[in-house]
Amino acid sequence: MAGQIKITLLAGWLMSTAVSVSAQYVSGKGNDATMPLHLMKPDYDIPYGEATPEKVKVVLDRVYNYLNAVTPASLADKQTEGLVELSKAGENAILKKGDFRLTSYEWGVTYTGMLEASAATGDKRYAQYSVNRINFLGDVVKHYKGLQVKQADMATPVRSVLQPHALDDAGSLCAAMIKAMQAGARAEVVRPMVDNFINYIMTREFRLSDGTLARNRPLPNTLWLDDLYMSLPALAQMGKLTGDNKYFDEAVKQYQLFAGRMFNKDNNLYMHGWVQGMDPHPQFHWARANGWAIMTKIELLDALPDSHPGKKQVLEMLKKHAAGLAVLQDKKGFWHQLLNKNDSYLETSATAIYAYCIARAINKGWLDAKAYGPMVILAWNAVATKVTGDGQVEGTCVGTGMGFDPAFYYYRPVNNFAAHGYGPVLLAGAEVYRMLKQHPFEINDSAVQMK
Repeated sequence: MAGQIKITLLAGWLMSTAVSVSAQYVSGKGNDATMPLHLMKPDYDIPYGEATPEKVKVVLDRVYNYLNAVTPASLADKQTEGLVELSKAGENAILKKGDFRLTSYEWGVTYTGMLEASAATGDKRYAQYSVNRINFLGDVVKHYKGLQVKQADMATPVRSVLQPHALDDAGSLCAAMIKAMQAGARAEVVRPMVDNFINYIMTREFRLSDGTLARNRPLPNTLWLDDLYMSLPALAQMGKLTGDNKYFDEAVKQYQLFAGRMFNKDNNLYMHGWVQGMDPHPQFHWARANGWAIMTKIELLDALPDSHPGKKQVLEMLKKHAAGLAVLQDKKGFWHQLLNKNDSYLETSATAIYAYCIARAINKGWLDAKAYGPMVILAWNAVATKVTGDGQVEGTCVGTGMGFDPAFYYYRPVNNFAAHGYGPVLLAGAEVYRMLKQHPFEINDSAVQMK
């Protein structure tokens, strides 16, 4: 009996001591002799190392539920806003207004993000979101092409699809449409839109004398880093669709022409804009434009055959760009609006793009999981804090032209209706979900360690 009493008292003492030491970890009280200080809990601003596939799926579902509710696929009367049947639609019909535009380049990214989320998680609702809306656009385009046979100048709700005037109209949507066909979209209505977009990119967009895709705004003979994504993924996907190497060759050529002018070898970042004849070129490393650039490299590496001579260079540039971005990640997990300016604000869409691209590169074996996995988890945890309970994405910079002074970038507004945030969040969630399945991590001495 006495022995049992001693054991009970000892157990009680050990338990009370453990509780006391645990409390010291949290409170920071105690000293080197009474507690292992390295096990004190850090006071993180952003959840640290808490990502799981299940938690990622919760965020994806919130975004899906919001977007599915606020992006109707139907026609409406311009004056009354009442629904219009497609067979009766004429010049007075518009795409029914929701929170976002179904034909914007941002929504091309969103369609791709939904397709990737479906492929990663097995949830067919995501893919059906994209397939349904792209089929709808195809039906509308077919209807109005028929009407334009009799009235060529007829106003339509799909002008940017029928008659694209810029790479923004064409490339992002085109790439998503090709991918949607692989997921079940109806080729008989989608393929004509794809062919029209590809024809625009290949033959009608303005180019410099050496063939580089360019714009004449804000100044003549200008390159926008954004245009890498607004053109090359579509060309790469067309190469996959048709098996014609000319599309792969053109995509690689364009990448080389852009990178030769706009990639800074000293810091492994891209400038946002390049203007022929400008000397020197201001080096403004806008975060989202660098996002379009790294995402373009991912698209090229996904699509290019292993035998293509340009694939090795694209992979080398991906590694350099990832290294340049890695050293600039903020302690909260985000990247700054101007990447190398820590007093510029933390921006969500670029952070989501980087999380997606680096996670995908890890999953494909292009980047080392142990080196880059922890930064991806840190980035995703940060992005997840910007998805509200109803599925809106906070902290995204609105559409941004090209500037040549810092104030232009520093003071760009952010808005929950900036469409640029939604596709990247879906893409990031999809690829982080895959990464967590393929490369589980553990917390070792308080740090994320990827296997």
